[in-house]
Amino acid sequence: MEKTAPAAGSAAKKSTPAKKPASAKKPAPVKKPAPVKKPASAGRTAAGKASAKKSAPVQKAPAAKKPPVAAEKAAVAVKDAPVKTVVKQAKGESRTALVRRARRINRELAEVYPYAHPELDFENPFQLLVATVLSAQTTDLRVNQTTPALFAKYPTPEDLAAANPEEVEEILRPCGFFRAKTRSVMGLSKALMEDFGGEVPGRLEDLVKLPGVGRKTAFVVLGNAFGRPGITVDTHFQRLVRRWRWTEETDPDKIEAAVGALFPKSDWTDLSHHVIWHGRRICHARKPACGACPIASLCPAYGEGETDPEKAGKLLKYEKGGLPGQRLKPPQAYLDAGGRPAPPLRAG
Repeated sequence: MEKTAPAAGSAAKKSTPAKKPASAKKPAPVKKPAPVKKPASAGRTAAGKASAKKSAPVQKAPAAKKPPVAAEKAAVAVKDAPVKTVVKQAKGESRTALVRRARRINRELAEVYPYAHPELDFENPFQLLVATVLSAQTTDLRVNQTTPALFAKYPTPEDLAAANPEEVEEILRPCGFFRAKTRSVMGLSKALMEDFGGEVPGRLEDLVKLPGVGRKTAFVVLGNAFGRPGITVDTHFQRLVRRWRWTEETDPDKIEAAVGALFPKSDWTDLSHHVIWHGRRICHARKPACGACPIASLCPAYGEGETDPEKAGKLLKYEKGGLPGQRLKPPQAYLDAGGRPAPPLRAG
């Protein structure tokens, strides 16, 4: 029995060291998770940074490739960028944005052409009415070179109404369509004598009743002879307002209504001058001088014409190109600004 006691004691001693390995294992699993978790979180951060770094070049790569493509499409890459922005704005711009852009264009053109005026020579409403009718399908310059002889021989509606048609045709021959124009100017002269006592009426509804007189001609007379606002929708005006995306209408009356709604009525006459002058001098029908245009940054159609400034400068007409204007007797303000009068018919 005495031998068994020590055996039990030895068994107890043996059990004690058996527990020590268990207690030794405790710190390892408890302490290891903390350091293991820290690198794990750090690994995630590093992985996130790595993925961010990897994604950045992927996004930058196309951006870096875009400028050369744009530069290939445009003659001048610097000018191409703002134009694209304007195009996007013009396509989806609000009514308010359209009004603001249209009025800004008019203000800038007013600074470019502070001396803008009707480019037909006239001394009274009758002369302006006849000259405007004659200007159809020809230039104002050609009309100005032709009317001095006409008005010298037939100064009043009474004189022109009683004229010999063949003699009038001979005078008007340089204007083109001289037979039809002879009928128109003689017909309106007779109507003025019969219906208005030989005086040009100052109302739109009366003017459009005269032979050869439409709304465009009527507004030219009302705005420049009577000081009554009106929009002159000629070929230049139609072309430019569509290029500027003020309207998509093609009918002159609808264009007049659409553009008129963008501006105060008091601006209509001067607006017409600014747009028409710009169309004759810079924004031509076949080849606009885009590189010399003062409102290029506001124009959605920039790039339709010559964008190189030096080449565009050679496309400028009249005083902008150093050439004489269209009037033989222009206003003094035009002469003071450096404009030159046009030569008489067959001069030189």
